[in-house]
Amino acid sequence: MMDDIRRIAADAQSRIAGAATLEELAELDRSNLGKGSELGGFKRQMGALDPDERRTVGAALNEARRAVEAAVAARRAELDAAAARERAAAERLDLTEVRAGRDAGHLHLVTQTIEELEDVFVGLGFTVEEGPEVEDDWHNFTALNFGEHHPARDMQDTFFVDLGAEREVVMRTHTSPVQIRVMEDREPPIYSVMPGRVYRNEATDATHLAVFHQIECLVVDRGITFGHLAGTIDAFTKAYFGDAWNTRLRPAYFPFTEPSAEFDVQRPDGSWLELGGSGMVHPNVLANCGIDPEEHSGFAFGFGLDRLAATKHGVTDIREFASTDIRFLEQF
Repeated sequence: MMDDIRRIAADAQSRIAGAATLEELAELDRSNLGKGSELGGFKRQMGALDPDERRTVGAALNEARRAVEAAVAARRAELDAAAARERAAAERLDLTEVRAGRDAGHLHLVTQTIEELEDVFVGLGFTVEEGPEVEDDWHNFTALNFGEHHPARDMQDTFFVDLGAEREVVMRTHTSPVQIRVMEDREPPIYSVMPGRVYRNEATDATHLAVFHQIECLVVDRGITFGHLAGTIDAFTKAYFGDAWNTRLRPAYFPFTEPSAEFDVQRPDGSWLELGGSGMVHPNVLANCGIDPEEHSGFAFGFGLDRLAATKHGVTDIREFASTDIRFLEQF
């Protein structure tokens, strides 16, 4: 009887492994584990056995049933996965537009610019960090030393999301919240850049978009000075634009840096272009992130990627970046 049980279980597992469809598997499940199955028939014979034999045969039957049940479950998982792959293949859509004499597509100019800048900063020794585009008030404003009544919190500048407490969740207005998250999660030294999409509740025109892109640079270490900030900006400018481009810093104010400066780049023709803001990370910001401002200092700077791409490639209206006009897009 024991040999028969083992033979039946092995044969059942072999047939189950070869089941080609879920319907076939269901039938094998019923025929091998149902009341009318061969294994079920042994239960009816156990009444004629003595107690010791019943225990031995019962244990063998339980082991055989578990083995067959495991084989059914394993084959069902395989067939379910295969069916899912078939459905995905059947539902797949080819959304690429291919025209004679033209490649299937290429990266958008803004995406190209992001990748170029990441390569420049990685070459300078920085890491690339990312963060959520939907942010809480702490990371977008409070940790960055924005006062409770700072005008940037107003509906005229910020898209508020109807989640949680009133005015608590926003579409991030800059990529600076990623700086906060990096400083909260990592001990100095920190040398990172943060590219990404940001949102401002403002009218669009040739130089402004409600949805645009920024990249910010953050350094936190011992002994960091304003001279390191100026030198890094100049090194970046020359690495990206070329040696003929120069930089200058002008006094400014930002809640999250002290001292603060606007930085400009000088084109080869001698004209100046305002590129972005910069400064030494405010001690309050460091403290908010659990970093002792008595031991560490840092700098940060950032600028709009869309304007940068427009400047480099001679685009006079950045609204074109949101256009689907193939005549514009295929130029880059």
